[in-house]
Amino acid sequence: MPDRTLSHAVFTAPMDVPIEKVDIADWLFHLPSPEYQRCAPPDHIAAGATTTDDGRPMSINVETIGDSLVVQSYVGEVTTPTYCRMVSQSDTFTPRGRTKVQVVWELSATRVDDTTSEYRNVVTATATDEFLTSIAEHGVSFEEAAKARSAASTDHCSRETPLYARSTAAHARARA
Repeated sequence: MPDRTLSHAVFTAPMDVPIEKVDIADWLFHLPSPEYQRCAPPDHIAAGATTTDDGRPMSINVETIGDSLVVQSYVGEVTTPTYCRMVSQSDTFTPRGRTKVQVVWELSATRVDDTTSEYRNVVTATATDEFLTSIAEHGVSFEEAAKARSAASTDHCSRETPLYARSTAAHARARA
């Protein structure tokens, strides 16, 4: 099967808290919508948390990525204090209509020294069959779609990562 990767963005930012105090999963699943909005204005619209039918944690995010409105229903595959792997079949509303994109969001923290950690934000979007059908119907090549999504995702993630780091660190300090 050919590579269906539309975008892959990786950014890091420092956090002024020791790794022992960081709990990304707790932060993510208790993130108030107004704080989510502050983490990427004006792109972030709303956030909430729920569970799947079988009890797995979910983060629901509504945001704009480039010219698309995206509703992400992230299911927690791994949810630990220093690493979360979230997977969403995201509803994507583009100027050409509604489709789906798979998004894998990896949030992690690593120790830098006794008082500092590093936050890492990795977002990978992959074309679904539905997405490929949609772009073909509109005469858009995969390369064109990937180039647009990559540029939009890189811009978005570069702005949200330092704000996520700041929010995660504030959450850690508040819990201490």
